[in-house]
Order: sequence, then C-alpha cells, then structure tokens
Amino acid sequence: MEDDLIEYAPNIPDNVLELIFSYLKLHDLRNCALVCKSWYRFLCDENNEVWRAQCLQKVPAEAFKNDLLTVVPSYKSKLRAFFHAWNPFDCSRHVYIKPNGFTLHRNPVAQSTDGSRGKIGFKHGRHAWEVRWEGPLGTVAVVGIATKDAAIQCHGYYALLGADDQSWGWNLVDNLLLHNGDAHGIYPLLNNAPKYKVGERIRVILDCDDNTLSFEKNYEFLGVAFTDLPDKIFFPTVAAVYGNTEISMVYLGAPLDG
Repeated sequence: MEDDLIEYAPNIPDNVLELIFSYLKLHDLRNCALVCKSWYRFLCDENNEVWRAQCLQKVPAEAFKNDLLTVVPSYKSKLRAFFHAWNPFDCSRHVYIKPNGFTLHRNPVAQSTDGSRGKIGFKHGRHAWEVRWEGPLGTVAVVGIATKDAAIQCHGYYALLGADDQSWGWNLVDNLLLHNGDAHGIYPLLNNAPKYKVGERIRVILDCDDNTLSFEKNYEFLGVAFTDLPDKIFFPTVAAVYGNTEISMVYLGAPLDG
C-alpha cells in the first residue's frame, strides 16, 4: 500500500494533497517534501492552506494584532519565527514572555540586569532576526548573541551581554561593542553615530560560516561588528535594566543579501 502511494504520489491533485496534509504534523510535512517533486512544489508554497492552518493553530492570536509579524509575510515564515522566538524557560526570573510569544517584558525590579535567549541556537549557516525595543533603554540595553553558558541575570545595572567570553553584544545606549568584559570600540564606525531611538528596527546577522556578527538599523547595514567567533552554538540574546521595558524578536531566516 505504501509503495502504491509513492508510485502515484506525483499524480495526486493539489486539492487532495491539501486535504491529506491538513491531518499531518510538522515533522510529517517535512518528510512529505522529500517524497517527490510534486509534493515538494506544493509544500514550497508558504502561503497555501496547509501552512495557513498550521500557523493559525500554533502561533498565538495576539501576535497578529499589530505589525510585529509583517516582516515575515508568509504563513510558514511566521510559524518558523514563532519556533525561534524568546524562550520562556531560558530567561531571567524578572522577565516574562507576553501572550503573543514574541515579546518579553522586564518587571520593574531594582538593581538587576535581566536577559533572555531565543528558543533555537545556531552553529551553521547564516541567520538574521529583528529586534525592536519598546520603552526607555535605561543605562544598559544590549542586543547580540550568547551561548548557553552565559548568564542571563545578575545583580546591579551591568552590561551583562558581553560581560564574559560566552557573549557578544552591542550596547545601544553608548554604541559600544562588548565581549569578555571589555569594550571593543564604538559601533557603528561613523563620526557622531546616532544613538538608537526606541521603536527603531535592529537586525542581527549571524554568519556561522564566516564566524561574524553584524547589525542593521532601519534596514541600513552598519558593518561587521565581531569577527573570529568560536565554533559554538549561539542564541539570539538581549539584556535590559529598565523596568517595564519590552523587547520583541522575530526570526527572519537567511539574510536576503545571499
């Protein structure tokens, strides 16, 4: 029976495929894309009803109530972004993830620096994600990457992300790059570089093949920030100190520049 299905797989009409695939789980759909060119073509349509149903079933409805997910236009890319969003089990105890699944909220706790990592880390390939800060930055507001061994909470107001050899960050408050407890120069390399304004879009670009970390602001490439990254698994990470500030993160996939 299974051999018969595989033999006739390329001839199954799309409306029948849609019905069959609607009963399957995500890992089954991934396997189905390997069966034949016809099934692969069908599942490559990231806005068809199969991906729409999966997206609406798994992504919280709150995530669609503003423009947060407009940077990932297809249903499949929205679903992918959700699986890469902030990890509610890998953040400071003073942080909680809002019902939309993409935004963290830092509680107003004095003398504490608090961070959060994404659900999925990267060791191979090229990856980009967008970070948007809502609310005052305070004295420390750092965006970047960290391994699982980096701390995500500490006492006092401290540039936590970049404080050890397991994290790399850009402090948006003073435009300093931070790693291993040291400042690694002003970033971006511009005279009188403008400071970050709340609500501006920051894109983080991690190239695990070239071992570099770069940033964009409002779709303008700012240059490579860090080179010679070690061969480790890196997670999207932020660190904040200001009470009630909120930070959203949306995974974009591979950078569009190729």
